[in-house]
Amino acid sequence: MKTLKNNMVIICLLFFSGLAFSQDAGEKNPVVEIKTSEGTITVMLYNDTPKHRDNFLKLAKSGFYEGRIFHRVINNFMIQAGWTKEGVDDPEYKIDAEIRKNHIHKKGALAAARQGDQVNPERKSSGCQFYIVQGRKYNEAQLKTFESRLNTKFTDKQIKTYTTLGGTPHLDGAYTVFGEVLTGMDVVDKIAAAKTARGNKPVEDITIISMNVIEE
Repeated sequence: MKTLKNNMVIICLLFFSGLAFSQDAGEKNPVVEIKTSEGTITVMLYNDTPKHRDNFLKLAKSGFYEGRIFHRVINNFMIQAGWTKEGVDDPEYKIDAEIRKNHIHKKGALAAARQGDQVNPERKSSGCQFYIVQGRKYNEAQLKTFESRLNTKFTDKQIKTYTTLGGTPHLDGAYTVFGEVLTGMDVVDKIAAAKTARGNKPVEDITIISMNVIEE
């Protein structure tokens, strides 16, 4: 109970500093606490990706993620979860893409995994697999290259984000980003640094113990 109260204090502070709001100004954003075997990560969900928001909340409330592992971990890139130890995959559905230009793959971005364009040209998301971006910092010249490759234009704010905070800009426009980390990036970094074997799966299981919706 003490830990929950402490987390609520942190969230309130973030709320009043403006971090508990995405570009959905004026709307309260759901907040979910992800307890893992390596520590706790708190994420905020965006309201302008409602299909992904509602699906994540539904699965979190149902206990769907309990016992599932981070099955794909790449240092300086991202950590991905949603499978069980036995490799059970998604529910029997996909989620329509909600790719927004205002949500980039900055460090701490919460996004939905999906199958490749060859078999999934509509870029529909997995029903349960998600990843959290760790990434790295890029200079402006590198970002210009990504702009040309992706046929896009980063805003000044996005350029500042990628040069100072970091992320994975080459994923922008291809996957749905539906939230971001509020607290626990140190836990993300710890998971990303785990020793891995074939398929980038951690040698020792890193497990989601529980998910709790603490603000909705």
